[in-house]
Amino acid sequence: MELGLVPLLLLCFFISISSAEFSAKVGVNYGQLGNNLPSPSESVKLIQNLKAKRVKIYDANPKILEALRNTDLQVSMMVPNELINNISSNQTLANQWVHANVVPFYPHTLIRYLLVGNEILSAPDKSIWFNLVPAMRKIKKALKIHGITKVKVGTPSAMDVLESSFPPSNGTFRSDISSSVIKPMLKFLFKTKSFFFVDVYPFFPWASDPTHIDLDYALLEFTNITYTDPVSGLTYHSLFDQMVDALIFAMKRLGYPDIRVWIAETGWPSGGDYDQIGTNIHNAATYNRNVIKKFTAKPPVGTPARPGVVLPSFIFALYNENMKPGPGTERNFGLLYPNGSNVYEIDLTGKTPVLEFKPLPPATNNKPYPGPIWCLVKEGANKTAVAEALSYACSQGNKTCDPIQPGGKCFKPNTLAQHASYAFSAYWAQFRKAGGSCSFGGLAVQTIKDPSYGSCKYPGAKI
Repeated sequence: MELGLVPLLLLCFFISISSAEFSAKVGVNYGQLGNNLPSPSESVKLIQNLKAKRVKIYDANPKILEALRNTDLQVSMMVPNELINNISSNQTLANQWVHANVVPFYPHTLIRYLLVGNEILSAPDKSIWFNLVPAMRKIKKALKIHGITKVKVGTPSAMDVLESSFPPSNGTFRSDISSSVIKPMLKFLFKTKSFFFVDVYPFFPWASDPTHIDLDYALLEFTNITYTDPVSGLTYHSLFDQMVDALIFAMKRLGYPDIRVWIAETGWPSGGDYDQIGTNIHNAATYNRNVIKKFTAKPPVGTPARPGVVLPSFIFALYNENMKPGPGTERNFGLLYPNGSNVYEIDLTGKTPVLEFKPLPPATNNKPYPGPIWCLVKEGANKTAVAEALSYACSQGNKTCDPIQPGGKCFKPNTLAQHASYAFSAYWAQFRKAGGSCSFGGLAVQTIKDPSYGSCKYPGAKI
């Protein structure tokens, strides 16, 4: 009996080890929202230089899929959000999409994951929510029709699919999607042995409450800072683990305790706007190096709710993408600058000791900038759009634009850029604390240099 058991145990051991090595390899998200990015073929070389073993793209770009042909990079590709409604009710359309976008490249391009949309359940248009799982089923069937059985189908979700995440044991999906969308999705993922793909960014909860969340805890700097869940009794050493386990408990609450989790995105911005704290190279490098160490640990460390379980992952992102909308952080998550140089040294295998990397620049903005900060028109901004934004800013608040009316102290010079800059600053100074932003659809930029002149005093936002 014992002699028969030993070989069996050894076989199980080697299977688990090889599986862990396969699954623990870290990938990178290859976004394309930049007008100055390297070509797909150059990008593939840069991805390989980073020692990534997987890559995720946000569409089915044929030039990228072709550039990935005959490489050892496992590929995750995506059905665009705008096709989901139509595909959900049309198997023929799903078949055509797979035929046009997957079949020409498979299997020489190692397509392994086909994601249906991106963060669909965070979209303001609720109608698409209920078409997501039907679209996933149609795409899976289309793959089967074409004889492609080794490609998993999933969809990436943001953490806002949870309505409760603290303590982790109280993880609960939002009531508006829990029974109608999430439960059917979990059934599909379980049946097809796929993953729950989730975007996990400790930066955002820390930045929204840096007083009560310790920065080292968010950066996976394993210090003596811990949190013990009062219900589960599990002890946490990082905000990342708390966030992932909240999702695991939420799935368990719906009757699916064992669906595997894939970290579809995680990262930390190396730059941002003046009012965004902790956005620096020091923190970005620290977080990504630490989380990669966690992902690639042997044996796997998992999370407190699933100790020893591999978390496959994609780091966000390959490049700083200069055309991404939103606050400055959105354009500063890259491991590389658009010219291909490193924002900071990184090894996606996790094998390089931290001491072998060059010293990082000190973090200079881990506390809020006290202000004031002004909001000005971005150089080269579209004049028609600026005029519309000026009109909007002046229509808000109390006497926002009085000083730029004829006879006002800021009327001269009477130019669109000058008047809009004053209006943007005045608007932001009034409404920042109520959620107003210095964005205006990407037309504005923050500055800490006072633009006031003579008797014209620009209002500045206080942080």
